[in-house]
Amino acid sequence: MAAIGCACCGGLSARAHASGGSAWSYEGATGPNEWGALGKEYAACSQGAAQSPIDLSAPISADLDGVAFRWPTETDGAVTNNGHTIQVNVPNGSAIKLDGTTYELLQFHFHHPSEHLLDGKPLAMEAHFVHRSSDGNLAVLGVLIDEGAENAALAPIWAAMPAHTGDGPVVSVALKDLLPADRTLFRYAGSLTTPPCSEIVNWVTFKTPIQASREQIAAFATLFPMNARPVQPLNRRFLLLGGG
Repeated sequence: MAAIGCACCGGLSARAHASGGSAWSYEGATGPNEWGALGKEYAACSQGAAQSPIDLSAPISADLDGVAFRWPTETDGAVTNNGHTIQVNVPNGSAIKLDGTTYELLQFHFHHPSEHLLDGKPLAMEAHFVHRSSDGNLAVLGVLIDEGAENAALAPIWAAMPAHTGDGPVVSVALKDLLPADRTLFRYAGSLTTPPCSEIVNWVTFKTPIQASREQIAAFATLFPMNARPVQPLNRRFLLLGGG
């Protein structure tokens, strides 16, 4: 997940990917296995016990409330290539309510392949919708993406993707069309999936993937051949499955 600023994240810009601190990447000497050693601000990446992503397998069935969406039918989205992913920053006005707390949507972005595994297997891609509450905690909706039919809701974002680091245009985004019709979901407590790996995230990941075409997946992979953190141990956490 692309890191964003909050009271616990070293004062980064609220709508920016974590570009401050030590340089990090998805491979080699600055890759995921080394993140925790790149600087003390990234210590949680190696020392944390509630890290993300995880393998979504063997969940505990639970009577979970669904997510209450306060998303408009369409919103503006500023498309940017931040060097680690394609991110879409959105204006105020889109929010969810989860466990009685309201979280405002700040941005969403994409990973190739998926960061969360589904029963031990990665999917083609994954989208993360990053929401923040007034107290600085995060609720992130994970949407798995499988290869299939062309996704019309992704098309304007894909057409605007900058080939190099920098800002692209503002496009109209049909947010709810980027969600699966089946709202069965996994819930667990976790972290940002990029440095500083802060353990402040309420994860909600939908079990049913949406689809994108082979061409759409390939277009993203041309820019980011691999931008997914390996799965982390569940440790003493509970993985719940319910909703719908």
